[in-house]
Amino acid sequence: MKNLEVLLRDDIDTLGKCGDVVRVRTGYARNYLFPYGKAVVATPENTRLMQRRRVRLDAEAAVRNAELDQFVAALAGISITTSGKADEKGHLFGSVSAGQIVALLDAQGFKIEEKHVRLDAPIRQVGDHKVTIHVHGQRETAITLVVTPAPAA
Repeated sequence: MKNLEVLLRDDIDTLGKCGDVVRVRTGYARNYLFPYGKAVVATPENTRLMQRRRVRLDAEAAVRNAELDQFVAALAGISITTSGKADEKGHLFGSVSAGQIVALLDAQGFKIEEKHVRLDAPIRQVGDHKVTIHVHGQRETAITLVVTPAPAA
């Protein structure tokens, strides 16, 4: 099999970052990378053009990373409170879901998706609980969820 040097136009987890020159099998380049615009043949002209694009993409990534770091810092240490019906031992009749946590954070101005809330187990007990929020990539932070018993009606 013959290998071909290609210049990546996008980040590909298994190959490299945008702007990298990598050797791949001819069929992989012909059948996947080239048709989907993920790579071009590594010529001096393409390399020069890709270096310019790489500089722009790195600048955009630096801005995005700064915004993410700022969001993580603002989210770190937040405490949210909810209540639910509980018995005399503090066991909830039901549990606190990731959707409820997202709604509580949304009320405080933090827009996150439900899939970013990491719960080790369902929260079914009154008290303080640490909840991990996965923001992006390797960035995650912990918030405190305080569950109180709802007053008897």
